[in-house]
Amino acid sequence: MIFFDRVSKVYPDQSVALENVTFTIEPKEFVSIVGPSGAGKTTLLKLFLAEEKPTGGSIFYDQTDVHTLGRKEINEFRRKVGMVFQDFRLLPNKTIYENIAFTMEAAGRTDEEIESDVPHVLELVDLLPKIWNFPRELSGGEKQRVAIARALVNEPDVIIADEPTGNLDPVNTYDIVQILKKINDLGTTVILTTHNKGIIDSLGHRVIAMERGKVIRDDKKGKYDV
Repeated sequence: MIFFDRVSKVYPDQSVALENVTFTIEPKEFVSIVGPSGAGKTTLLKLFLAEEKPTGGSIFYDQTDVHTLGRKEINEFRRKVGMVFQDFRLLPNKTIYENIAFTMEAAGRTDEEIESDVPHVLELVDLLPKIWNFPRELSGGEKQRVAIARALVNEPDVIIADEPTGNLDPVNTYDIVQILKKINDLGTTVILTTHNKGIIDSLGHRVIAMERGKVIRDDKKGKYDV
């Protein structure tokens, strides 16, 4: 469970990024967070990952306030969260296999686990034939599928997809959303941030709408309308 309890964030220049934000995300939910640029979506994610500290309020994960964790505990907590970014963040001089294996090595996984699990997650995102390709040899949609596989390979409890389709055409956007839905169906909590109205309206899942640092709407089966 993720619980934001009256969370606020004010930066040193006195700009208010979040103001008294409260919501709960249950295990296995698919939640979309929407809103215009500057609404507070990115700040929300940074606070959840303990990359920044809130000015007020608390953020809980499984009843633990993430901002009370020590450095080692924070690293362990972050391993429970897989991140997917708009700009892919693949290592250009490593093959697709090596990109995903690198993430597993950093988490202390064994060679046997790597050899078994990398092909498995690539099959899940329909990219197994590209396992020995380099990122430069892939389309934008394929790169994002690799990024999803990399986020998924250490079996996180939560996948955060931060504007994952922002650089993609409609066909690849549809494919990425279907993969995220499949991951959610397998039991992983998915948090999606997006500006794409079409994605949100087609999902039929919960929508948290933000504006100027506040939650202005929280619908269980919502539309984009902000």
